[in-house]
Order: sequence, then C-alpha cells, then structure tokens
Amino acid sequence: QRGIWFFSSYTGLEPDAVTVNVTIQDFVASVVSELVFCNDQVSRDIMFLFPVDSHTVVHTFYATMGDTRIEAMLWEKEEAQRLCKATSGMENLRYLQDQCDLWGPVFACFLGTVPPNGEVAISLCYAQELLLQPDGAALFCWPDALFPRMKTFSEVSSFTVSHLLLPADWLFSDDGAAENLHFTVCLKSAQGVSHVDINSSHTPLRYTAPDQTSAEVSLKLTPWLKCDLRLLVYYRGPHSLNAVVERADPKAPSGSLLGDPVVMVTLMPSIPEVVHSPGQLGEFLFLMDRSLFHDGQVLLEENTLLFLLKSLPLGCYFNIYSFGATFQAFYPQSVEYTQESMSNAVGRISSICPDLGGCDLLGLLRSIYSTPLLHGHPRQLFIFIERKISNEEEEVMAEVYRYRDHHRCFSFPTNQCDSFHLAQAMALETKGKCVCIHSRMDMTSEAVKCLQQALQPVATGISLHWDLPPGLEVSMIRKAPEMMFQGHQSFIYAQICGQAQDAEVNEGAVTLQYHVGSQSFEYTLRFSLSPSSDDRLPVHRMAMMHLLWKLALEGTSRAEKDLWHSAVKSSLSLGVPSPFTSIVAVRVKQSDASCHDSLPPGSSMLFSPSSNLVPCQLLWLHGFRPVWFKSTRFWMIQKCQICLETLGHKAPDTEALTQLSASWKADSWDWTISPLSTRLCDFSRLRVMVALQKANGSWAFTTALVSALGLSEADVEGRRPSEGVQATAWATVLALVWLHQYKWKVPWSELLEAKACRWLQNQPEVQLDKCVEAANSLLGCFVEPSVFRT
Repeated sequence: QRGIWFFSSYTGLEPDAVTVNVTIQDFVASVVSELVFCNDQVSRDIMFLFPVDSHTVVHTFYATMGDTRIEAMLWEKEEAQRLCKATSGMENLRYLQDQCDLWGPVFACFLGTVPPNGEVAISLCYAQELLLQPDGAALFCWPDALFPRMKTFSEVSSFTVSHLLLPADWLFSDDGAAENLHFTVCLKSAQGVSHVDINSSHTPLRYTAPDQTSAEVSLKLTPWLKCDLRLLVYYRGPHSLNAVVERADPKAPSGSLLGDPVVMVTLMPSIPEVVHSPGQLGEFLFLMDRSLFHDGQVLLEENTLLFLLKSLPLGCYFNIYSFGATFQAFYPQSVEYTQESMSNAVGRISSICPDLGGCDLLGLLRSIYSTPLLHGHPRQLFIFIERKISNEEEEVMAEVYRYRDHHRCFSFPTNQCDSFHLAQAMALETKGKCVCIHSRMDMTSEAVKCLQQALQPVATGISLHWDLPPGLEVSMIRKAPEMMFQGHQSFIYAQICGQAQDAEVNEGAVTLQYHVGSQSFEYTLRFSLSPSSDDRLPVHRMAMMHLLWKLALEGTSRAEKDLWHSAVKSSLSLGVPSPFTSIVAVRVKQSDASCHDSLPPGSSMLFSPSSNLVPCQLLWLHGFRPVWFKSTRFWMIQKCQICLETLGHKAPDTEALTQLSASWKADSWDWTISPLSTRLCDFSRLRVMVALQKANGSWAFTTALVSALGLSEADVEGRRPSEGVQATAWATVLALVWLHQYKWKVPWSELLEAKACRWLQNQPEVQLDKCVEAANSLLGCFVEPSVFRT
C-alpha cells in the first residue's frame, strides 16, 4: 500500500474540551486557547491548519500527544530555509498547497499520527485587530469548529422525558453551562463598556471597575444551530477616534519598540452626506477581462462599459484597461472626464478583442499602482473577471495589500469564474465590494450600483496631531491613510519615545483632522498615558507586524540596517511572522520541552538527541474555498491509505478522486449574488438613448434622439412649450421622461437621470413643469415634475 494525501475538512476529530480566555481592549483582542481533540477508532495522520490574515498574528502554537510535544518557532529566513531542507515530509506541504480544496494564507503544521482513541492537546495564542461594525460595535468571532461537541436540552425537547437518555458527554454544571467549555471574555475601555450582544447563552455582563471601564462575560453554551460565535462589544462615547496605550516590556532596552510604550489609534471618520465639490470626484479605473468578449454576449460587456462611462461625473478622471496574455490601456494615464474624452472612450469600446490565453492581472496591477495618485481624486478599481489567474494569487494579493490604503476595489467575477475567491479577497482587503455576476444581463446593473457607492463622499487630507507632555514624542509606525471612505476603519500605530519631564502628568491628546468636500472636521481625544498591562503585548505585536511589512515593502537603506536588525530581533522574541522570518517546528519529548510564551528560536532544543524537525510553514493554498472569509476555522487533514492493487498498479484515478471531493465543493460561502433583473424594456432603444447623452448629462435635439423616442421631428418641435425653452433643455426633458418610465425595470439609469437633473437645474428659463407636462402628453407617460427637482 502507498499513502496518498487526501485533503479535506475533517469533522470526525472534534474538540472534546475547550478553554479560551479573550482580553479585548477597545479594538484589539488577545486570545489564549487550549483545545483538546479526541480521535475515534481509526488511526489518523493529521495536520493543523489555521487561517491567517492581515489583522491576525498567531504567536504561540504547540501540540502535545502523549509524551511528545510539537512546538513552532520563528527563525531568520535563511537559517529556517536551511533547516527545512533537512526536514522530511516537506513535500506534503507543497502537495497541500495545490491539492487542498481551501484557498488563502494559512499556518500549517503536521502533527503526525494520532492512534485510535488518542488525544491531541493544542495551545494556540494570537492577537487580532477587531473591525468596527456600522452600529459602532467591535466584532470578535470564534469558529464553530473550535467548540466542543455538545447538545442542549432544547435540542431534544420534542422527545418525552421517559425516552430521554443523556449520553456521558452531555455534561452540564448546576447553572446549565457546559462543563467542557470554559470561554471567558475580559473587556476594557477607557470610554466605558456599555453592553454586549452574543449569539449564545452567556452570563450577565459583570463590571469589574466602579467606572465600568472593565467587565467580564462568559459563555454557558455554544452558539445555536452550529454557528460561529459573534461577540459584539459596545462602548460608550464617540467612535470616530479611539486610542489604547500599551506598556513597554520591562525586559527590553529603552528606545526599542519593545522597550517603549506603543499607542494604537483607531480611526473611523464621520462622513456626512454632502454634495460633491469639484475637487473631490475620484479616479475610476475599469479593468475588463478580455475572455468576457469571446462568446456571443460581447454587446452585454460593451453595454456595461457604456453605462459606466455615461454615469461618471464631469471633472473626475478615468481609464479603461483590457487584460489577457497582455494588457492594454485606452490612455497612457488617466484622463479628465470631458465630452471629448468620453466620446473617444465610447468609440473605442468595440475595439476590445477576445483573448483566451494567459491572464496578466498581476502585471496590470503593478502598472496601475506604479502611477502616482491624483490629488483629491480617490482611486477606485472596477475589475471584471472570468478566467483563472494561474498561480499568481499570492503575488496579486501582496500587491493589493501593499497599496490597500491608497485605493478601493470593486470586483465582478462571473458565476463561472475560477478566481472568484481572489476577487473576493481583493475587495475585502481594500474594503470594497465583490459581486458574483449570476447573469451577464445583470452585470450592468450591479456595476452601476457599485459606482453609486463609489461616488459617495470621501474623507481626504487625513492627519493626526499629537500633544504629549514635555520630554515625550511619537515615532509613527503605521501612518494615517491619505483617504477613507464612508464606514471604513483604519488602525494607526506609534511608538512613544523619551521620558516625561513631569512624572505626574499622565495624559496626552491626539487630534484628527480631515476634509469632506469643502467642509473641514476636527476631533480631539485625550487619553491616559498610564498603559494597560497585558503581558501578551497584543498592541506591540500588531505594531510589529505592520512595521515589518513596511520595511519589507519599502526596502531598507544602509542607514536603516540597525532598525531592520532590531525589528527582526524583536519579531523573533514576540513570535511575529514576517517576510524576514520563517516558521520551524520541532518535536521533543515532554521531559525536554521548555515552556514558552511566544515562538522564540532555541538552537539547543533543535539539536538535542530527543528532538527532530517536523513540516510547519505559512502557506498560500490554491484551492477554491476561502479559509478566512468570515472567521478563522480549524481543519484536520486526513491521510487515506489507497491500495495500489485496487487501482491496477496505475496512477490514481483522478476522476474518482474528483467525484470523492465533489461533496466538499457543495459547501457554500457568502458572496453577493446579483438578482435577475426585469427584462421588459426595449434594450436596443435604451442603449441608443444612453449613447446619445452628453458628458454633462444633457441630450441634444437630433434626428437620432427623435427616432429613439419613436416620434417625428414635427411632433417634437410642435409640442415644445414655448420658443423660450432651449432645444437642448426640451430634448433633455423628453429623454428624462422616457427614461423614467423604465426606472423600475432598469434601476441602473438612476445616475444618468441625476446627471441630467443637475444640468437642468443649472439652466435658466427651463419651465420644467410645462416641459414635463408636454413630454407626458407626447410620450403617453405620467411623471411628476417634482421627481426631477431632487
């Protein structure tokens, strides 16, 4: 027999006991967990996978099985690569990358063979930035897969008491809580903890400070219906600006990142609904996969670009790119949206040729990101994609991550797209939106809806100003972004350096300033310089992660070599993975294992006679199902023994394996699916009407317009309310009334109507009421003039 790795999420090995302690300080969480898994009657080779993302740092991992302990450690990259070459079984990780059904970055560690009825105890610790929800709550998630298996009395309420037999694993304490679940959450905030909302049975919120700045809550049972835990924490006070100061590590030298306090500032600017000012309109880049143009539906893709171009506002900047084996741009760089540039672009849409070859999205993104941002014009990408992005997903996401604070992505994968997981990840990383196009007929509608979102007001000119006691200053680790969209959140980190001249002054202040259009906003927050005392240093760990990525992406000069060495040394001691380090895992006997709070290097352990290396790395999986779409999850990977005699001494039957794995593909994940729109209008006439609209929103009185309206020139001219009404204004009202009758069928015409209405409002002597009345009579419509005054 030969062992063939067969990767799947394995539900047979479920947690038997779970202990979790979560400390949440405003918008950063520190998690310490102990997970005990019990095997069934079959011996299994297993691997631990834990998803990682740009908001999470896994800094401690070790597993014990009997008298063996496997511990992950960080080493400098070159040394780790040398050690990995001496590690047997690394090919299994490479096989995992390509054959696992999951997609995305994970921490992977091979744990070896668990015997029948064997037990695996895992210790997992991580720090995590918590995202702010629209209602102001901080959201913490814990995956259902990491809860112990249990049943509650309510699940068997349909049975009579005489038939109720409770198995041995149905263990509850006197207060109805599960005895194999110990899940405690400690909450802290200088603003005060208001309340929590948890989708599970829990103890009442208990305040542990008189001023309600700290509180505790514990779970009694797992969430109902096998859902992930969703813990929403609500704080008192405004949410536009928040600051947390974490104390220095007393063992680290002063002046280093670990040796100084670090402040984490959370920004979420309040952006009012205002009319766009001329200086803040945006740069809109439309990226079209040329494989979308290969079938008989080319006209639908052309319609999408036509409607998007016609819906843009005057004064913005735009460009159109098509990509396949190579990429091409309509213009060398983005151009201002004018009548001339718009007409030129519309005329070039039909020149996009189909291309079923390669897909150089990576090269296109690098070209776009290398061009300077236009001051006052937030950059937003609309990416339409159908084909597979070969094996460049990791490189694509690295580029997106590098420039995530400088742009936003709206992605539109088709329902047949092999890279919809990548499209989803790009949108998530840049806080955009991903819409899975269920039907090509819906592409235009969904794209215009996203354009409406993209045209909403934006906060620009964002800056932070610090006011600290004499002797103290801040050194920025992660700066404020240049722009922020409505509802978006950003984490800023700074090192507090120096020594206060007056030890009794323990308060500082930070002021947030930004602009929305022509309006200016300013918020000041005073915060305590008496740092929080979390020994796990979650704020320092998150700050270290951002610093290391900054050094890796920006490069390091000779003058910064000392900073680089110091940062790498600190990352090793904190257990923060980075582009400069790699993970190495070692198997040792329990008698030789040392207790560690993080993942430090330990050469004496590595080369002791009782230890050996095991496969363990941060990997990018190339499957089809995102591992971190909603929350972290635990996956077990089973090794199946397949008898080669059964296969006739031939290579494994890939078709049979595909059929075996088909059930996994049925597992669903959330994405926005565009609804089937109503198709009751004459789309050819509608397309002509849209094509005739000018960049400023008006329509000219032309024979083509009259023909599209289904009228004669004599009728149109004869019904004009008066000679004082300009022909262009009269034509625009006619087109608006004609369009409005299809509004319930074609919702994507709203932006076109809005442009036309703004143009009409700026025209003298339009006589709107009389024009609309005449247009209704001529076209047989019933539209109120008030509709066009909003």
